[in-house]
Formats: sequence, structure tokens, C-alpha cells
Amino acid sequence: MSNDPHGPASADGMITDLSQRLDYSGYLCLDQLLSAQKPLSRPEHHDELLFIIQHQTSELWFKLVVHELKAARQLIATDQLEASFKILARVKHIQAQLLSQWSVLATLTPSEYVQFRHVLGPASGLQSYQHRMVEFLLGRKDKKMMPLFAHRPHIHAQIAECLNSPSVYDEFLRSMGRHGLPIPAEVLNRDVSEPHVAHPGVVAVLKTVYENPDSHWDLYEMAEKLVDVDEQYALWKYRHVKVVERVIGFKRGTGGTSGVAYLRERTDDRLFPELWDVRTEIKG
Repeated sequence: MSNDPHGPASADGMITDLSQRLDYSGYLCLDQLLSAQKPLSRPEHHDELLFIIQHQTSELWFKLVVHELKAARQLIATDQLEASFKILARVKHIQAQLLSQWSVLATLTPSEYVQFRHVLGPASGLQSYQHRMVEFLLGRKDKKMMPLFAHRPHIHAQIAECLNSPSVYDEFLRSMGRHGLPIPAEVLNRDVSEPHVAHPGVVAVLKTVYENPDSHWDLYEMAEKLVDVDEQYALWKYRHVKVVERVIGFKRGTGGTSGVAYLRERTDDRLFPELWDVRTEIKG
């Protein structure tokens, strides 16, 4: 009998007896994960599985983004800016994954989607609570969205926490204030449940940071990490609009919105407006 604590192994060292051990499937809960795709079309339409997996994988990435942004927010709040850089870089790469996977959904043609779209009823990506948490953590606060989650109190509470807490950008502005830079008091003391509005005083502070990077290196690097996230988010939203237009044209969204027109209104949003405005002010 083998004395190997990992159980019997093949000649090449591969562990083959996994009957009483944690295996790959068990660790990842694959039985649960791979049984979560439940097409509703009857007869089942071939492409409904694509549609479900596209959105389920997005939700998994959103879960990780929420996890990472909360960690980054805490680090920034305690002035551990350098430690947050890797996290924000990871968020940017997750966003790149979310952006690239739109190309898979874009293979769904209008004539294919219309055959099972009706089974969604009023279900819509508009109701993604994790996406809403991502937006709130990044500062795109919108109280009008809260009633969408009133029927699920535990979810509503999670979103409300993000709505009523400082965003990642709020914490960055506070950190600059703690570094002795003159962030206006009305910005630092604002109602964080409301969306941030660009302030010329913040632009002036960022101008100082960008024109003196050696003196404010951590703040300079943080600003660029946030621009990366903002830019990736804008690209993701634009790609979202184009895929929706490609698949359903200008039909209304299943959640009751105007569809493409509704999405287009948000493509030019800037999460961190002063980080874009300052670029015009920097002198050579």
C-alpha cells in the first residue's frame, strides 16, 4: 500500500484516486455552475445558451470587479496608494475581458435572437445589481435605479451601501487633501450619494500634480490608473451600444427603456471628469 498522503498515483506521478479527496470539479463547484444555464425557449433555441453564458460570465467578472474596487477604496482611504495600483491595474484587465467578450454576443443575428427574446419577459441587464454596484463604487451614483431592487431586500441593502459610501474617486480626492493639496471643502464634504460634479478647484489641484510629478508621484500614478479604468469603461459602454444596435436595432429594451437610445445617452459619461479636463490645462 502506498504511503503517499495524496493517495495512489500513476507511474508518472499523476494522482488518480480522488474518491475521497477534493478534486477540480468540487473546488470550483462545477456541478452547480454548469447546471445554472436553463434556457426557457421551447423548443430550445440553439443560441439561447450563448445568450445566457454571455451574461453569466459578465456577472462573474462584475463580482470580481466589486471585490477589487472595495479593496482599492479601503487602501486609498488609508493612504496606501501604491498598494492600490496593482488592484486598479487588475480591474483594467478585467474590463478588457468584458469588452472583448462582446464580440461573441455579436455573432447572434437579429433573426436568431428574435426567436427567443420573448422568454426574457421584463428581465434586462438594466437590473444587474452587480453592475450597479460597480457604477456606484466608481462614482456614477443614480438613486433612480434603487427601486429596481426593492423586491430583493438583501440585494437592495448591498447596493444602498455602495450608494451611500464614498466612491473610489471620492477617496482619491480626500487622499489628495490629506497630502496637503487644496481640494475645495465643498467637494470633500459633499453628499456622496449624489454623482460627483466636475469642480474647477479639483482641476487646479490635478494640474499641480501633473506638472510636478516628481513631487506627487503616488498621486500622479493614481490619477493615471483611474484614467485607465474610466477609458476602459467608456469603451465597454460604446461596444455595448453597438452590439445591441446590431442585434435588435432600435427596438425597446426588455426592461422598458428605449434601448439603443437609452444606452447612447450614457456613452459620453466621464467617471472622473477632472482627470480629463486637466489635460487641456497642462502647460508644456
